[in-house]
Amino acid sequence: MRISTNTLYESGTSRLSDLQARMMQTQQQIATGRRIQTPADDPVASARAYEINQAKAVNSQYATNRATIKDSLNLEENALQNVTSLLQDVKTMLVSAGNASYSDTERKFLATELRQRFDEMLSLANSSDGVGGYLFAGFRSDTQPFSKSSAGAIYNGDQGERMLQVSASRQLAFGDNGSAVFEQIRTGNGTFSISAASANAGGGVFSSGIVTNAAAVTGNEYSINFSVTGGVTTYTVTNVTTGAAVVPAPGNPYTSGEAIGFDGIQFEISGAPADGDNFSVKPSVNQSLFTTLQNLIGALEASGTGEAGQARLNNQLTIAHGNLDNALNSVLTVRANIGTRLKEIDSMDNSGSDMDLQYAETLSNLQDLDYAKAISSLVQQQTTLQAAQQSFVKMSGLSLFNFI
Repeated sequence: MRISTNTLYESGTSRLSDLQARMMQTQQQIATGRRIQTPADDPVASARAYEINQAKAVNSQYATNRATIKDSLNLEENALQNVTSLLQDVKTMLVSAGNASYSDTERKFLATELRQRFDEMLSLANSSDGVGGYLFAGFRSDTQPFSKSSAGAIYNGDQGERMLQVSASRQLAFGDNGSAVFEQIRTGNGTFSISAASANAGGGVFSSGIVTNAAAVTGNEYSINFSVTGGVTTYTVTNVTTGAAVVPAPGNPYTSGEAIGFDGIQFEISGAPADGDNFSVKPSVNQSLFTTLQNLIGALEASGTGEAGQARLNNQLTIAHGNLDNALNSVLTVRANIGTRLKEIDSMDNSGSDMDLQYAETLSNLQDLDYAKAISSLVQQQTTLQAAQQSFVKMSGLSLFNFI
């Protein structure tokens, strides 16, 4: 077979170009530390690396979301810690207000201090989330959640819980709405509440009461009416919801401090109720913490002199004690829930870090260069290229004209 001079040159040039291209590819691999420079270098590994990079980016976003939630929950925890301290201070003031030696003037001093506490509580309920919004406004984070009113405060937010995806299968709330924290607080003992009629003229003082048989509780409203005839005090319990008298039968003899029980509930009334005095027992309802504080301020500002005035004050303090206890329990429950979420986030952060390391290791196995192998290949390619170049020079120098 005859090989033309042109074929010889084209073949040699093509072979040299291939060798140079392979050596350049090896040099690029060594310079970048990556085995795969283009998908053509290893299509299967390139596709797998793309998937791993996508998963790694999603995992990083989950970590960012968890950091956002953690910051928000820490802000909320700090605010609720201050709320807890404030509620405990108010309860201490309640104990002072119950001092029988205090005059109306001294109780008004307490009411003035309580108004300041009220404003402080309102400020905490309107705490900022650190990014231009409010912690306790629900979805309406750009709206101030609470505004002061004659009855306490009005909630301007909504019932929403803002959520963020923190893992492939888990969402977490990064805040609690103000309604859940400050508005949905049960009155009384959580099952029923007792109140005295404003027209009561005697010294009857009630306790907060207990549930003796949950299965017997009807959830109805009751009225306890007192009658004083010939120096003998009796009472009648009526189921206001049904209109029926409740056992024990009407005209029960009254003894101060003796338990009054019916339909699974029990409480005591002490002191000396007057003829016609009335007490109500109603199912517990949700009441705003600010309403509780406002009612307490009103009770401290009203006159507490005389038997009826002292009884009114003591009954209002009993109501406030129960409602504030429920408020404190509600806040502590929210704080416990925050702690649970923060603990879960820490656990997810650890898992996310482990996954990130696994992704990095997998990518390293797919993409990273074996330097020893690459350098060995580069030396071999250099030797091959040099030999090819010298061979091409020798062959291209052959000519019949050299023998003339």
